[in-house]
Amino acid sequence: MKIGIASDHAGFDYKEMLRAWLGSLGHEVIDYGCFSDERTDYPTWIRPCAEAVAKGDVERGIVLGGSGNGEAIVANRVKGCRCGYSFDEQTAFLTRSHNDANCIAIGQRIVTPEMARTIVQTFLDTPFEGGRHVPRIVAIDQ
Repeated sequence: MKIGIASDHAGFDYKEMLRAWLGSLGHEVIDYGCFSDERTDYPTWIRPCAEAVAKGDVERGIVLGGSGNGEAIVANRVKGCRCGYSFDEQTAFLTRSHNDANCIAIGQRIVTPEMARTIVQTFLDTPFEGGRHVPRIVAIDQ
Protein backbone atom coordinates (compact mmCIF):
# COMPACT_ATOMS: atom_id res chain seq x y z
CA MET A 1 0.00 0.00 0.00
CA LYS A 2 1.18 3.56 -0.68
CA ILE A 3 0.91 5.51 2.57
CA GLY A 4 1.53 9.19 3.31
CA ILE A 5 2.84 10.16 6.74
CA ALA A 6 3.39 13.54 8.40
CA SER A 7 3.92 15.01 11.84
CA ASP A 8 4.94 18.05 13.76
CA HIS A 9 7.82 18.00 16.25
CA ALA A 10 5.65 16.42 18.97
CA GLY A 11 4.83 13.44 16.75
CA PHE A 12 8.21 13.16 15.06
CA ASP A 13 9.52 10.14 16.99
CA TYR A 14 6.40 8.08 16.22
CA LYS A 15 6.46 9.21 12.57
CA GLU A 16 9.99 7.91 12.22
CA MET A 17 9.16 4.67 14.04
CA LEU A 18 6.00 4.04 11.97
CA ARG A 19 7.69 4.98 8.70
CA ALA A 20 10.45 2.42 9.28
CA TRP A 21 8.04 -0.25 10.51
CA LEU A 22 5.64 0.20 7.57
CA GLY A 23 8.55 0.09 5.14
CA SER A 24 9.73 -3.18 6.69
CA LEU A 25 6.26 -4.60 6.01
CA GLY A 26 6.62 -3.75 2.32
CA HIS A 27 4.52 -0.59 2.19
CA GLU A 28 5.67 2.42 0.18
CA VAL A 29 5.76 5.32 2.63
CA ILE A 30 5.85 8.92 1.45
CA ASP A 31 7.16 11.24 4.18
CA TYR A 32 5.67 14.75 4.08
CA GLY A 33 7.70 15.93 7.09
CA CYS A 34 8.58 17.30 9.47
CA PHE A 35 12.17 16.17 9.39
CA SER A 36 13.40 16.83 12.94
CA ASP A 37 12.09 17.27 16.47
CA GLU A 38 12.63 21.05 16.38
CA ARG A 39 9.46 23.01 17.14
CA THR A 40 7.32 23.56 14.07
CA ASP A 41 3.71 24.29 13.19
CA TYR A 42 1.72 21.19 12.28
CA PRO A 43 -0.42 22.65 9.43
CA THR A 44 2.78 23.08 7.38
CA TRP A 45 3.29 19.31 7.30
CA ILE A 46 -0.18 17.84 7.75
CA ARG A 47 -1.93 19.70 4.92
CA PRO A 48 0.32 18.33 2.12
CA CYS A 49 -0.24 14.77 3.38
CA ALA A 50 -4.01 15.29 3.55
CA GLU A 51 -3.99 16.80 0.05
CA ALA A 52 -2.12 13.75 -1.26
CA VAL A 53 -4.75 11.50 0.31
CA ALA A 54 -7.59 13.54 -1.19
CA LYS A 55 -5.99 13.52 -4.67
CA GLY A 56 -5.31 9.79 -4.52
CA ASP A 57 -1.53 10.21 -4.68
CA VAL A 58 -1.43 7.92 -1.61
CA GLU A 59 -4.02 5.35 -0.57
CA ARG A 60 -4.00 6.25 3.12
CA GLY A 61 -2.54 8.93 5.37
CA ILE A 62 -1.18 8.91 8.90
CA VAL A 63 -0.75 12.22 10.72
CA LEU A 64 0.86 12.58 14.13
CA GLY A 65 1.29 15.21 16.79
CA GLY A 66 1.34 15.55 20.53
CA SER A 67 -2.38 14.85 20.92
CA GLY A 68 -3.37 14.22 17.30
CA ASN A 69 -6.35 16.56 17.61
CA GLY A 70 -4.94 19.53 15.72
CA GLU A 71 -3.63 17.23 13.04
CA ALA A 72 -7.09 15.68 12.55
CA ILE A 73 -8.62 19.15 12.28
CA VAL A 74 -6.14 20.25 9.62
CA ALA A 75 -6.55 17.04 7.63
CA ASN A 76 -10.34 17.29 7.74
CA ARG A 77 -10.22 20.79 6.27
CA VAL A 78 -9.05 19.21 3.01
CA LYS A 79 -12.05 18.16 0.91
CA GLY A 80 -11.85 14.45 0.20
CA CYS A 81 -9.71 13.64 3.23
CA ARG A 82 -11.65 11.87 5.99
CA CYS A 83 -9.35 11.76 8.99
CA GLY A 84 -10.33 9.83 12.09
CA TYR A 85 -8.76 10.53 15.46
CA SER A 86 -7.78 7.22 17.05
CA PHE A 87 -6.37 6.33 20.43
CA ASP A 88 -7.02 2.59 20.54
CA GLU A 89 -7.83 -0.40 18.35
CA GLN A 90 -11.60 0.10 18.52
CA THR A 91 -11.50 3.75 17.40
CA ALA A 92 -9.24 2.76 14.49
CA PHE A 93 -11.60 -0.07 13.52
CA LEU A 94 -14.71 2.10 13.69
CA THR A 95 -13.27 5.05 11.78
CA ARG A 96 -12.43 2.70 8.90
CA SER A 97 -15.44 0.40 8.98
CA HIS A 98 -18.11 3.07 9.57
CA ASN A 99 -16.54 6.32 8.29
CA ASP A 100 -14.36 5.03 5.44
CA ALA A 101 -11.51 7.11 6.88
CA ASN A 102 -8.62 7.45 4.46
CA CYS A 103 -6.42 9.17 7.04
CA ILE A 104 -5.81 8.65 10.73
CA ALA A 105 -4.53 10.98 13.45
CA ILE A 106 -2.58 9.70 16.44
CA GLY A 107 -1.14 11.51 19.47
CA GLN A 108 2.39 10.60 20.52
CA ARG A 109 1.66 11.93 24.01
CA ILE A 110 -1.52 9.84 24.23
CA VAL A 111 -0.62 6.28 23.21
CA THR A 112 2.34 3.95 23.61
CA PRO A 113 4.48 3.02 20.60
CA GLU A 114 2.96 -0.47 20.67
CA MET A 115 -0.57 0.96 20.62
CA ALA A 116 0.36 3.30 17.76
CA ARG A 117 1.42 0.27 15.71
CA THR A 118 -1.79 -1.57 16.64
CA ILE A 119 -3.87 1.45 15.62
CA VAL A 120 -2.09 1.73 12.28
CA GLN A 121 -2.33 -2.02 11.57
CA THR A 122 -6.05 -1.97 12.35
CA PHE A 123 -6.54 1.12 10.19
CA LEU A 124 -4.78 -0.53 7.25
CA ASP A 125 -6.45 -3.95 7.62
CA THR A 126 -10.06 -2.88 8.22
CA PRO A 127 -12.36 -2.60 5.20
CA PHE A 128 -15.20 -0.10 4.89
CA GLU A 129 -18.51 -1.84 5.66
CA GLY A 130 -20.48 0.13 3.08
CA GLY A 131 -24.23 -0.41 3.29
CA ARG A 132 -25.99 1.96 5.68
CA HIS A 133 -22.80 4.02 5.99
CA VAL A 134 -22.55 4.98 2.31
CA PRO A 135 -25.14 7.82 2.37
CA ARG A 136 -23.31 9.33 5.33
CA ILE A 137 -19.97 9.26 3.53
CA VAL A 138 -21.58 10.85 0.47
CA ALA A 139 -23.00 13.60 2.73
CA ILE A 140 -19.60 14.18 4.36
CA ASP A 141 -17.92 14.58 0.98
CA GLN A 142 -20.52 16.98 -0.45
